[in-house]
Amino acid sequence: MPDISTELDAFENSKNGPNFKQSLLTLLFKLGNNDHDLDKTYFDDFYNGCIFRGKCIGTGDTFEEASTSEQRAAIADGTFKNLYIGDYWTISGVNYRIADFNYFYNVGDEACTTNHVVIVPDTDMGSGAMNDSNITTGAYVGSVMYTDSSSVLNVARNTISNKFGDYLLVHRIYLPNTTTNGAESAGAWSDSVADLMSEIMVYGTPIRKNKYDGTFIATSEKSQLALFRLNPLMVNGRITYWLRDVVSSTYFALVNSVGNAALNSASNSFGVRPFFTIKGTK
Repeated sequence: MPDISTELDAFENSKNGPNFKQSLLTLLFKLGNNDHDLDKTYFDDFYNGCIFRGKCIGTGDTFEEASTSEQRAAIADGTFKNLYIGDYWTISGVNYRIADFNYFYNVGDEACTTNHVVIVPDTDMGSGAMNDSNITTGAYVGSVMYTDSSSVLNVARNTISNKFGDYLLVHRIYLPNTTTNGAESAGAWSDSVADLMSEIMVYGTPIRKNKYDGTFIATSEKSQLALFRLNPLMVNGRITYWLRDVVSSTYFALVNSVGNAALNSASNSFGVRPFFTIKGTK
């Protein structure tokens, strides 16, 4: 076996640094051009967030039933061993898919320091309107979708809570709660059980979202979810669903079933495809 100790040291030292990508590429190049007997499991906790696998990894009526103790331990210890982007648990007929790992780690006015997996279902969990009339007053947090206990989003939250139980991780995110001239103009930290995604989470950038005074307000979701980055086919799935971004005084953003980054009137009914996070147990 060739000597790769130098490359291994560089890889280890750069895991959380700016030279990580180059060190990884250098190491993989050397491995790919020489015979070696290095155990692939050495890299499992680095590969899993960079590869879309899309494998069913359990079925059942609850997460407890569908998952294994090894999977739950891998989430809890942050190695995410043998869990990959796009893998999913089928729970009561719904595919709950891994969208990212530790996306919210150290985020929040109260920092999230629990290892976690971001989950997005393959399909919407029902359809509903953002508001009873064509207004965006109060932004996402002020919408009927967010506040009404009988809204599709809140029914979905109850379903998710029932299916995932104590594994559901409630954490803090920054949500818009005020609009000015059809744009989000203020927000606040809020507990997130399950929420609508933003354009940044889906596309990696604002597209339809309106600017306030030439810029966008703060957001805790700053990058595209790995699920959509690694496999853009997972963005729409031929369903139309709401995003939480305000586009104007009457429109919210949405993902259109034909593939458009679209918008529509707040009182129209479209799908609700929320994201949420789960934790494990050791």
